[in-house]
Amino acid sequence: MTLEELQEISRKQEDFLSKYKYRIHICSGASCYSLGSSSFKKEIEDVLSKYGLSDKVLVVNVGCLGLCGKGPLMKVEPDGIIYTNVSSEKLEEIVKKHFVSGTPEEDNIVKKDDPFYRKQFYIVLKDFDKVDPTSLEQYILNGGYSALGKVLTEMSREDVIQEVKKSGLRGRGGAGFPTGIKWETVAKQKSETKFVVCNGDEGDPGAFMDRSVMESMPYRLIEGMTIAAYAVGASQGFIYVRAEYPLAIERLNKALKEVRRVGLLGTSIMGTNFSFDIRIRVGAGAFVCGEETALI
Repeated sequence: MTLEELQEISRKQEDFLSKYKYRIHICSGASCYSLGSSSFKKEIEDVLSKYGLSDKVLVVNVGCLGLCGKGPLMKVEPDGIIYTNVSSEKLEEIVKKHFVSGTPEEDNIVKKDDPFYRKQFYIVLKDFDKVDPTSLEQYILNGGYSALGKVLTEMSREDVIQEVKKSGLRGRGGAGFPTGIKWETVAKQKSETKFVVCNGDEGDPGAFMDRSVMESMPYRLIEGMTIAAYAVGASQGFIYVRAEYPLAIERLNKALKEVRRVGLLGTSIMGTNFSFDIRIRVGAGAFVCGEETALI
């Protein structure tokens, strides 16, 4: 897949979305799925069809919407209204009030200026509320793989490392180790074979920050690993995921299969001479694997 093909996919997605006046974004994170949101898409589409709204309202599964304690969650765009504690029984009532009568109910809703969301600034979590975790096309529409395209066509390995160092990016663990220094250290090692390893284990009780990324934006994780591999000279990557994250494993496997199919992973990525692939390793749970040498 070339940069031109990426742009064409993005254009087609924009054209497709422009046909709809509204979009219903259903949270498909593990918390909301466990509360029943996995069936909502089909149920809402049936209700919309019943009221003749199928050509006006698009229903999309998206990543984690954040307010897990009030799930299942459902967001209506461009209105910016999030319905909380949604159930199958409430879906028709929500559709009737919001899209038929035009008077959204005041109970169980959160607006975009709610104190919970008002001061949040998303970096890692950016676009979780817009992109279907299983859709490469939607990821591309929201800027996906443009960074890798720039890296492979415009930047040297040294350029990438210096850019990461300049950004101040740090690891998300307790130590907060500078990412650019870690990449630079690996890049300087004299070895024919190098690896990129992603730690998706999270042994801390109740931890979910990495799980949210793997479930909600698997393509972003894969693109980031691919950029890291280019920078350090690696040809193989591993994602170590704890077995208690079945949804993350399922979505990562699907994403890996899709990016291989279109040439964004594997040999001659994006038509260049750079090759890199990723495998998943499912762990049985080992707290010690939070430390990198134990993980490796």
